[in-house]
Amino acid sequence: MNLPRALHRPRVEGDREQEILETTLTILGEVGYDRLTMDAVASRAKASKATLYRRWSTKAKLVIDALHATKEPHELPDTGSLKGDLEAAFCGMGGLTDPQMVATMSSLITAIGRDEEFAREFREHFITAKLETSRIVWERAEQRGELRPGLDIDLLSHAMPGVVLHRVFMLGEPVTEDLITRVIDQIILPAATHKD
Repeated sequence: MNLPRALHRPRVEGDREQEILETTLTILGEVGYDRLTMDAVASRAKASKATLYRRWSTKAKLVIDALHATKEPHELPDTGSLKGDLEAAFCGMGGLTDPQMVATMSSLITAIGRDEEFAREFREHFITAKLETSRIVWERAEQRGELRPGLDIDLLSHAMPGVVLHRVFMLGEPVTEDLITRVIDQIILPAATHKD
């Protein structure tokens, strides 16, 4: 007999779950993914290891849930223009101008290259969700007639984080709303809306 998924994966409920997830992100920011342990999270959150392992079978699953918990429960921006939607999506809480998100991503870069299990979980359960959300913004722009015909949305939708994160991690530059706006105005919009 197949049991409902909720019975397979006992939940730590409400505020207690959020406290554990926030503790996970705090420790992640302090020591990075490689040195984060379930013991450390349990100790700091004043929870038993058994409680953590009943809810999250691996460190990778715990961290992925913690990353999802950083997103504020809000609707996808729909400002009426691609420029407005991109600015709303990439600036502010949980976006590329959020120092907490950039610090968290920094701590995960090494783990993605070293830990196959984490890389798989991260791509399947975090990046995939982000890409699906991003695609909605681009599809709305397409429906409004903003995009040039034949545009490769999958390719161009990666340009913003690619450019910005390169400047952060390779060049050591801070992410500002001005940088986001310049990338949108000088790279994204000309590539997306240019009419031949």
